[in-house]
Amino acid sequence: MTALSRFPRFFVTSPSPCPYLPGKQERKIFTELAGQHAGELNDALGRIGFRRSQSVAYRPSCAGCTACVSVRVVADQFEPNATQRKLLKRHSDLEITACKPWATEEQFELLQRYLATRHPGGGMAAMDESDYADMVEQSPVSSYVIEYREPSINGERGKLLGACITDQQADGLSMIYSFFDADEESRPGLGNFIIMEHIMRSRAARLAYVYLGYWVKGSQRMAYKTRYRPIEVLGPNGWSLLTDEDQTYEMPMPARVSEAA
Repeated sequence: MTALSRFPRFFVTSPSPCPYLPGKQERKIFTELAGQHAGELNDALGRIGFRRSQSVAYRPSCAGCTACVSVRVVADQFEPNATQRKLLKRHSDLEITACKPWATEEQFELLQRYLATRHPGGGMAAMDESDYADMVEQSPVSSYVIEYREPSINGERGKLLGACITDQQADGLSMIYSFFDADEESRPGLGNFIIMEHIMRSRAARLAYVYLGYWVKGSQRMAYKTRYRPIEVLGPNGWSLLTDEDQTYEMPMPARVSEAA
């Protein structure tokens, strides 16, 4: 293993407005993922709460705030509730393909519609096609774009309804970013289905977890992540199961890693 992989250099971003909690400032610690051991480094960092964006692994490191908590679903113990079973049945006709990480015009157009509907004016709203290509293709680790399509008709591929940029780590799947047709009338609950399909996919591959990124208690945008039980949270003593009480009281965060400039 190279010195870069064994002893990565960490950097810290300048504070900026938090997208989840009004009045708070966001700061991140990050390092580069590069070289033949990038996958191993990404796996190790993923287990202590880091996420990947292109060739960078990052984690919140906000002064005076520990609201962001890493969460992961325990795939082989997940049992869908009645509502989730209905969603699985409703979308069981979709054609699902794990594609190489290559951006397409069709994916980008779906992303634009998704952002306009779900996150108008958000930080990704100004992305152009080149930005999207970088987001998908600049991956130094094992990645896929998993596509969800309407059934084919007479050999013609069905309409693209959803997609998820997904990393395969040593112990699970990490959902980097998902987007989908947000028309609730035609395909209600599609975003929830994509998460459950990842859980089933992880289980079939004998992978223990599905990493969902960060959960922020009290943020409505993040509340959906706690619907998939059992789900673990990362605290100072490692991963532990999230309980109903944890959603009421403050969750601790893991001890900060050394921040080297």
